[in-house]
Amino acid sequence: MFELKTTKDVLKIVKEKNVSFIQLWFTDVLGVQKIFSITPSELQEGMEEGMGFDGSSIAGFCRIEESDMIAMPDPSTFQIIPWRPSDRPVARMICDIQNPDGTPYEGDPRYVLKRMLKKVNDQGYTFYVGPELEFFYFASDKAPEFLDMGGYFDGLPVDRATDLRRQTIFALQEMGIRVEYSHHEVAPSQHEIDLRYNEALKMADDVMTYRTAVKEIARQNGVYATFMPKPVFGQNGSGMHVHQSLFKGSKNCFFDGRDKYNLSKMAKHYIAGIMTHAPEITAICNQWINSYKRLVPGYEAPVYVSWARRNRSAMVRVPMYKPGKEKATRMEYRSPDPACNPYLAFSVMLAAGMRGVEKAYPLPEPVEEDIFEMDEKAREKAGITSLPGSLYEALVVVQGSKLVRDTLGDHIFDKFVENKKVEWDRFRVHVSQFEIDRYLPIL
Repeated sequence: MFELKTTKDVLKIVKEKNVSFIQLWFTDVLGVQKIFSITPSELQEGMEEGMGFDGSSIAGFCRIEESDMIAMPDPSTFQIIPWRPSDRPVARMICDIQNPDGTPYEGDPRYVLKRMLKKVNDQGYTFYVGPELEFFYFASDKAPEFLDMGGYFDGLPVDRATDLRRQTIFALQEMGIRVEYSHHEVAPSQHEIDLRYNEALKMADDVMTYRTAVKEIARQNGVYATFMPKPVFGQNGSGMHVHQSLFKGSKNCFFDGRDKYNLSKMAKHYIAGIMTHAPEITAICNQWINSYKRLVPGYEAPVYVSWARRNRSAMVRVPMYKPGKEKATRMEYRSPDPACNPYLAFSVMLAAGMRGVEKAYPLPEPVEEDIFEMDEKAREKAGITSLPGSLYEALVVVQGSKLVRDTLGDHIFDKFVENKKVEWDRFRVHVSQFEIDRYLPIL
């Protein structure tokens, strides 16, 4: 693990450690990680001038007639990749994407988050997030074949992935990523490794690293890891609960010890902002057709717009692990899934929350009863609405969202919606095995 800030530091380590290749990482609009490698001989020029590539081949980037893009490495993200051979190490740096004239490229998801964070930084705030990413280990990528039939917090001999998680945690730690917890999750062969909260840009970078580390270490052990939100019918899906708070220096702006919930006015308005705009940002935080197979009642995934302290059926929760402790006070947004683009997801969450703060949205009372057990009339009486029930519904809502368009910018907003419409159309015309089994014998 190295604390690096400058080009000079990177060049020194590459030489001292005899690094063979430097991978340059960046993310497309859908959150798919893109990687290309350079040799040490190209490193200095690459860090000073960036590395050119064809942006027209990257999903959501640019048209062929404006295809020249520059990947500019961020030296602070330099790390040796621990799952590559140690005799000739391979390193990586995460890149910002620029236009040929050196200006930030509006189609770069990392730039979207940087731009949103600057708005709150200019007001004196630092946005911290702590995501909990769940995932499955399967025997292969051909079918969801479980490695174990364990459940929540099960250990050996039931949990067959203890060593896989252990190797992954060691790799993350070597890359400067702090891990808080790891355990078997509720569904068979489902797992979770929780990252220590951090500033949002660093955390978005860490989420991309985390997903790569989990999948690559699984592959090296002959199994397959997936962040697919709902890979198995009848079992819990995988979520990405995102803990969020805003600090001014060392002061947690979400904490007020005089309040009965220990929440400041700002925290309440922020939560109200998330709740008010949740239907609009769902397409970004749950961006796949499969995401909505998870967002159904009965499998711990929150589908109803509400907040609570202990109630895990609510969409937003204020954790009560350490009541009254200032730094531990935060809100937890429970509907996102781990297959989203973290740069875009963190951006729209922050935008929604801050809109609530700016407009002083009122926060309703918490709902502490199990919402899944309430009938429609009871939910209506309590003022509880639902999240979109499909990618199509989510797209209809997001297309009318000025908040999301302003946050993502016209380029990414239009490219994202266009891509998702194509995905929905392909799904809509597909004849599934369910239809064959159900209708062919009787129609």
